[in-house]
Amino acid sequence: MKRPCLLALCSLLGWGLSACGDGTNPDPGLLTEDAQPVDLDHLRVTVRGQVDLFPEAAQRLALQGESPPSLAGLPVHIDEPLRVAVNDPSASFGTGLTTEGGAFDISGVPVKDIHTSLAASLAHPGLVPTSTIVFDTAFTGSRPRTDIANARAWAVPVSFQDALTQAVGEGAIGTHTQGLARTLWEAGFILGRVVDAQGQPVAGARVQAEPGELAGRLYYPSEDFTQAGQEGTSRHGLFVYVHSGLGAEAFRLTVHGTEAYPWRTAGAMPGRALVLTLHPGGRAP
Repeated sequence: MKRPCLLALCSLLGWGLSACGDGTNPDPGLLTEDAQPVDLDHLRVTVRGQVDLFPEAAQRLALQGESPPSLAGLPVHIDEPLRVAVNDPSASFGTGLTTEGGAFDISGVPVKDIHTSLAASLAHPGLVPTSTIVFDTAFTGSRPRTDIANARAWAVPVSFQDALTQAVGEGAIGTHTQGLARTLWEAGFILGRVVDAQGQPVAGARVQAEPGELAGRLYYPSEDFTQAGQEGTSRHGLFVYVHSGLGAEAFRLTVHGTEAYPWRTAGAMPGRALVLTLHPGGRAP
């Protein structure tokens, strides 16, 4: 079953089969001059990190006098979102529960089964199902060779999705989905942020999509989330991509007008949000 799903993923990404690989050969990695041999076919790593409320969502709850949802005991799934999108039964690599403080520690993640990225995914009442990218081969050119520490998974309350939906507008969402969806959650969406090398939000940034015809699906919420335009990011650096509401699609994103931001492989599917941070260079600030 894994092979047909891998073929479907390659097709979704527009890759040839050789680009996806078959997992039988160890990945050579990005730098090999002083590298030690690593058997990636048998290597398993641990992903540890923290689940937190998306910052702007937490701020809105505080301003409205509402208590934040508890993040204790949440199931966290380590998976590869694009393979989840094509119903690959091997797309989930491990599951664990958060501690009282929202920390998670999930071991035994098989490196050989990773093709493009790893995400920490959440699905719980009161929260929009989300996948936050915690490892991306766009930066390393290889699968992980060590444990992934200090990962951050963002929890997005349904009420914040409601605010984003109102900002983008039900009419725009309906147009992008040919009437299939009225909310971002129904359509599927990306909630992204553009940051600089110090991790600070970038205002006035424009996100570039490939294929280019997807640019019309990108929106930039205002600072108060009462509207969303298509000119560039506000002070919080946020952008929203509206999916078609049909199946899964894969594409690439970067920041327009600069070569400092690597192209990132992204994807969208109905009923789920991908949380993505675009930053310059090969290491998250």
